[in-house]
Amino acid sequence: MADDAGIVAEEPTVRFARRSSRGLLLGFSAPRVVAIGAGLGIGVVALALWGAAGLIVAAPVWLTLVATALVRVGGRPDAEWAGVAGEFALRSATGQLEYRSRLPVRARPTGTLALAGDAAALRVHLDDATGAAMIHDPHRETLTAVLSVSHPAFVLLDRDDRAARVARWGRVFAALAQSDASVTLQVMEATVPDPATGEEEWYAANGVHDGSFADLRYRELLAQARLAAGAHRSTISLSLDLRSAARASRRSGKGLVGGAEVLRATMTALVDLARQAGLRVQGWLGEAELAALVRGAYDPASLLDPRRDAGANLTHAGPLALSERWDHVRHDSGYSSVLWVAEWPRIDVPVDFLHPLVFAPGIRRTLSIVARPVATSAALREIRREKTEAVSDMAQKRRVGQIAELADAREYEDLLARERSVVSGHADVEFAGFVVVTSPTLDALEAARDALRRAAAQAACELRPLYGRQAEGFALAALPLGRSAF
Repeated sequence: MADDAGIVAEEPTVRFARRSSRGLLLGFSAPRVVAIGAGLGIGVVALALWGAAGLIVAAPVWLTLVATALVRVGGRPDAEWAGVAGEFALRSATGQLEYRSRLPVRARPTGTLALAGDAAALRVHLDDATGAAMIHDPHRETLTAVLSVSHPAFVLLDRDDRAARVARWGRVFAALAQSDASVTLQVMEATVPDPATGEEEWYAANGVHDGSFADLRYRELLAQARLAAGAHRSTISLSLDLRSAARASRRSGKGLVGGAEVLRATMTALVDLARQAGLRVQGWLGEAELAALVRGAYDPASLLDPRRDAGANLTHAGPLALSERWDHVRHDSGYSSVLWVAEWPRIDVPVDFLHPLVFAPGIRRTLSIVARPVATSAALREIRREKTEAVSDMAQKRRVGQIAELADAREYEDLLARERSVVSGHADVEFAGFVVVTSPTLDALEAARDALRRAAAQAACELRPLYGRQAEGFALAALPLGRSAF
């Protein structure tokens, strides 16, 4: 597209900073330092007590420890899996990997969500002023409301409109970062394969069925659409940190009443900001709408429609049965696997780079991005701390004669760019991305997971299974409950 001067406008691009590789010592994390230290210690003791023969005899032990710090499995050194594997083994031994609902044998207390794992502590608070079902997490001390939104096809917008919408969405985070309340946003895009029955029903009622060329071609088009059609649901979950908003909550009332009052003010601001960003606001979800989303996540075969079943409630929306495994979770009528976006694009990519991942055909999936805007003062303190660690780490490597790596220099450049951005008035945002893929069988889940990994590669991203924490990851990424990833 060209402006009045004939200059072609550039397509807006984004690039993400490299994930930090700094560790406790010389770039090694604490588990790797412990493994290497233990291995070398055992080797030195064996050499001192029994000489070379002792060193050889103890070699399987100290070599194994050193190897766990150097050999990578699943993108991480073996030593860093020790904590996750130990926790998973402990939960398996204590029977915490299996969940069975007490319904209908025993009723649950009113207001509980009947979810598995640590999400069992969640409670619902119905706000009379807005009609929203607010989710209270007593452990993390958060209060969450869910906003339903829709939007036009981003890839069909012209270049200037896309750039404007990206800038306006950035201002959403900038405004929330400057507010007194500490909030977290969960942007969730759920894609459910749709057999396109609505289109077929409309054509059956309104089309001209005369066997003409147009009629035959349109029927063929509908048949092809059944293979790749999908329904998209977009929500934004706004989560308020009740601890940071304690003073404002006390001025508004006690307990959840005061927290809900503070959250309502932020909800109003978010609605205005979302509309300015070009989103169509459909309203805050009540108990029936939120229950339908939760039930649909655990039971993909259900056809619960909150518009037809106004009596749906969150007390009965949880799973009837759930079994967690190392790399997937089985729930009611499906199997799901939670994938973590381990790497974001480190090259310049267009702003719609996630298109291959969002529109991968024939796969039921949910993309969740959990983001927390950081206040300017807190962001600058964190940047100064990271700069100090980076400079100290580079100086330490020079003292021991370790060759400087280009990755360290690039990481430091990204840190300086982040500081310049914050000083210039932009918001600093902590974020994490997750993809939940769901299939009716385990074999179909494996195929869908491989297909999503290929789609992520086209988007210049890398997906890794959230090993050992699938149930926790499912509640975080597949449900719009605003659970924090930080």
